[in-house]
Amino acid sequence: MNQIAPSAAFETNVAPALEIRGLDKSFIIAGRDVKVLADVDLSVRPGEFVTIVGASGCGKSTLLRLILGLDLDYGGAVLVDGAQVHRPGLDRSIVFQDHRLLPWLTVEGNVAAALRRSLLSRTDKKKTVRQHLELVGLTQFSKAYPAQLSGGMAQRVAIARALVNRPRFLLLDEPLGALDALTRLRLQDELKRIVQHEGTTALLVTHDVDEAVHLGHRVVVMQPHPGRIAAILSIPEPARLDRSSLEFIRLRDKVLGLLGVGAAEPSS
Repeated sequence: MNQIAPSAAFETNVAPALEIRGLDKSFIIAGRDVKVLADVDLSVRPGEFVTIVGASGCGKSTLLRLILGLDLDYGGAVLVDGAQVHRPGLDRSIVFQDHRLLPWLTVEGNVAAALRRSLLSRTDKKKTVRQHLELVGLTQFSKAYPAQLSGGMAQRVAIARALVNRPRFLLLDEPLGALDALTRLRLQDELKRIVQHEGTTALLVTHDVDEAVHLGHRVVVMQPHPGRIAAILSIPEPARLDRSSLEFIRLRDKVLGLLGVGAAEPSS
């Protein structure tokens, strides 16, 4: 695996918030044991935004399910603060490609639904919902229903719902994949701002290489059959801020090369 030095934005001596060690995962398909993840190793530092890019079938979404604790049938280890993940928890939240809002609830009702198990008082719950709707710029639409929202607005509600419990980890499974190009570009910047504001550790799965480079402090490049990490690239902050910079273009082309689109550059 091609490992490039971590971004200077994160101290290398800080203990990882999340560690994945020697992860192997198989499914039984048509009576055969099919390995979908093989020997995956990844450490994520607190507050880091890691993007995961790869072709369909390389196990990106499966990896998120294992981190969530939705599937415990695997080899290796998934550790949060050094402790094995045994179940889902409020410290880990996810946003999917489809927003999965409840159509009979208003925007604020959908966000508040995530607080059902919270020990907060009713007053504090209302305050927290209001704060997160403000965070995603939807205060004026708090009484609207999902059918009255655009796709981008619905995804903002889904992000607010995922963050309202203030999870340590935000997992994002192609959350912008179904949006039109212009809305997607705008929400990429919004997502970066929101994650930074909340101080959340984020992992984003995407097929969009530009999105991966723009959002990630590091980009994890996966290859399929079985899914494995081919390379981890650190993205300097100037490249994350300017999509037109030569460094952004160089890193984008490097990722594309690693994915088999064009020629990969020699390893640094």
